[in-house]
Amino acid sequence: MPEVAGVLWDMDGTLLDSEKLWDVAINELSLNLGGPMTPATRHALIGSSGPNTLAIIFDSLDLEPHPDALADADDWLDKRVVQLFGDGIPWRPGAQEALAMVLDAGIPMALVTNTKRSLTELGLDTLGREHFAASVCADEVPHGKPAPDLYLRGAELLGTDPTHCVAIEDSPTGAIAAEAAGCSLIVVPCEIPVPEASGRVFRDSLIGLTVGDLRIG
Repeated sequence: MPEVAGVLWDMDGTLLDSEKLWDVAINELSLNLGGPMTPATRHALIGSSGPNTLAIIFDSLDLEPHPDALADADDWLDKRVVQLFGDGIPWRPGAQEALAMVLDAGIPMALVTNTKRSLTELGLDTLGREHFAASVCADEVPHGKPAPDLYLRGAELLGTDPTHCVAIEDSPTGAIAAEAAGCSLIVVPCEIPVPEASGRVFRDSLIGLTVGDLRIG
């Protein structure tokens, strides 16, 4: 069995318990645009990239996705999330210890997130940039998750092959992206269930994660 050459971390819902903050912002945005958000729509947004998020919200409200309207909504959402993140972003259980464990083991790590760079930088203020040899965001690749682009780029920035990396995700969208890139996958569900599938390793939390849990294949 090959050794792990890199660990590729999702951010929202995996390392940071930020999905609850996104809940506040996108529910407020939906109300501002014309109506409350249904649970089904919210579930569809878990793990989605910014453009997909707006497209789903506009579609749920039967709104015309005019570029100006999308840009205004994106700007409003950015400002609201910045406000919410500014009050502090809570960690997911065991995440701090897991990052420290992988760092101490000398395994390179990259942050691989569907969040745009400007907001990811706020997340890195909490996570600590010293943990990551690289980070890549949805606005830095052609396609966000569930496409494999982010994971392919994350492995490239670490100077390794994605098939030698372990991805750690919380959402179906992220799991699909990691698998499409060829990564081994650990799933720690957060807001919504992730379907079981061959090759997916599930954990209830990051508490107690060890180097031995980071297996390829």
